[in-house]
Amino acid sequence: MPGGVDDPAAPSGGNVYDRRVCRDLSRIGWQVHEHTVAGGWPQPDAAARDALRRILAEQADGSLVLVDGIVACGVPDIVVPEAERLRLVVLVHLPLGDETGLVATRAAELDALERETLRAVRAVVVTSHWAARRLAAHHRLAPDRLHVAAPGVDIEPAASGTDGVSRLLCVAAVTPRKGQYRLVKALAGVADLPWSCLCVGGLDHDPGYVSGLRELIGNSGLADRVRLAGPLAREELAAHYAAADLLVLTSYAETYGMAVTEALAHGVPVLATAVGGLPEAVGRAPDGSVPGILVRSEDPTALPAALRRWFDEPELRRQLKTAALGRRAVLDGWETTARHLAGALEHLLHEPRRVA
Repeated sequence: MPGGVDDPAAPSGGNVYDRRVCRDLSRIGWQVHEHTVAGGWPQPDAAARDALRRILAEQADGSLVLVDGIVACGVPDIVVPEAERLRLVVLVHLPLGDETGLVATRAAELDALERETLRAVRAVVVTSHWAARRLAAHHRLAPDRLHVAAPGVDIEPAASGTDGVSRLLCVAAVTPRKGQYRLVKALAGVADLPWSCLCVGGLDHDPGYVSGLRELIGNSGLADRVRLAGPLAREELAAHYAAADLLVLTSYAETYGMAVTEALAHGVPVLATAVGGLPEAVGRAPDGSVPGILVRSEDPTALPAALRRWFDEPELRRQLKTAALGRRAVLDGWETTARHLAGALEHLLHEPRRVA
């Protein structure tokens, strides 16, 4: 796992996922030995590369080794030579080239490195069916080597909210991929309506983006209505979910979207861009209703229009809240995630070991 997996100042869905599956695999009978590798993944320095090389070399022949994709995918020169000797599995949270803001040549370079790594290992675990389809097509991987273990969630008491409409919550690291710029621009377009928006998430990933966002908030006259809270402890974040009326997530790319299911676990409906695995995370209630509004990412008018609908249509809000409570009742927990992951790993344990 990346060295910052337990860093409270840099929370991420990938870190939460890694930590929870380590715990829950142990709970269902697996022996789990954890290794963290400090470094600026996926662009590690020499010390980080040496540390990863040493950890892999220390594993006995035939060992089953699960590696976070941010660690594995950018260094095929380290991973591929071990792929014959070890039963290597890579867990992909986000394809490296899908990160927003990359120069085209760098994205292509990361794509090539990732492709070489994923083609060499025994299996690839992803967090949504959308991600499985994406990697199969993009890297030309055999579908039977891809396994889905979607993130679980802890079901929480149903949120009380405020007045049922005005408290907006965005939970995402403040980065270009998460799209807070366009969220603020959309909110400026409905400034005549009564709302406040709290943005919870790390502020250290891209300081230039954060600085520009603060400037945009100020220039839009929203300084008293949009607050960047930074990362929050789990208990404090849960309190904000409980007080929220609507989760807003305006990402440009997501393989799943754990903030979505966390909101739904509190019965909070969602307004999100229909990108990647986000529609899969939003899902449906048992009656088939959708517990949120999904908007086209490429349409700049869609977000403000959806926000205005949320405020102007009480019946829509009632339907979405009912659907969110229905979806809450059928969300899977983390033990289900661990069992799906264990199924992929179990299959590899019974494969004949390759001969180097």
